[in-house]
Amino acid sequence: MKRSRTDVNKRQKDFYDKKEKNLATRLWSYFRNGALNRIKKEIGIEVDIYELHKRWLGDLSGKKVLDLGCYAGNSLSYFLAENSKEYLAIDLSPKGINILSKRLKKVTGAKAEVNDFLSENFKEKDFDLIYAYGVLHHFKDVDELILKLQEKLKSGGRIVSHDPLQTSLPIKTIRSIYRPFQSDRDWEWPFSRKTYYKFDGSFDIVERRAVLGKTKWLPLFNLFPGSNDRKLEKARAWHRKDWDRSAVDDEYMFRCMHLSMLMKKKD
Repeated sequence: MKRSRTDVNKRQKDFYDKKEKNLATRLWSYFRNGALNRIKKEIGIEVDIYELHKRWLGDLSGKKVLDLGCYAGNSLSYFLAENSKEYLAIDLSPKGINILSKRLKKVTGAKAEVNDFLSENFKEKDFDLIYAYGVLHHFKDVDELILKLQEKLKSGGRIVSHDPLQTSLPIKTIRSIYRPFQSDRDWEWPFSRKTYYKFDGSFDIVERRAVLGKTKWLPLFNLFPGSNDRKLEKARAWHRKDWDRSAVDDEYMFRCMHLSMLMKKKD
């Protein structure tokens, strides 16, 4: 059944506000937020992504920033708000925006509002920077999204993004089995090769890094005998390879699970 964007937006808002997940979605969340997040913390992936994004943000003084789809704020939301000239956060969730608004009360030039990025009601534009952490893959129509991003950015404006990839065959296979039972399938569209190349053709990709390529096999590797220290040392070496090779090798990048991009609007 084809659903309207209004209906999908309402269901998405309720999903994140009420945390209502079926068994299949809870199991996937346990894997993603449990095992994978534990790996990311243990071997330094989370820190590397945070520091990378912070470097990409650059000098924010005098900049107008959009924090897109941030719910109650992500790891860099407050940094963006404090250091930019003008900061706007938008999300579909009144609950999330209410929490973030309270945090931003004493920050000059910062505000958060409930809005749909694709809606005609969202009239703000001329952003120097759009920060989209775990957001762009929620838009089914990539062409519509790209046009809106280009419309909202000023000349030379940048996007910092982080999204899941569905280009590794094992992960694609698992996701295809899981998808019919997925509670949030109507707004979960991990990037395919086609999606990546649409962004690549529409923006200048200044830099990119992908993670959880070889490193995604650590849970299986841990089943084998050996010391935890040796296994962590190996995993860190895998992460460095994922980090470095994904920056320059498309095929290697497509073996990874998550992709960060620094994109610039073409003149």
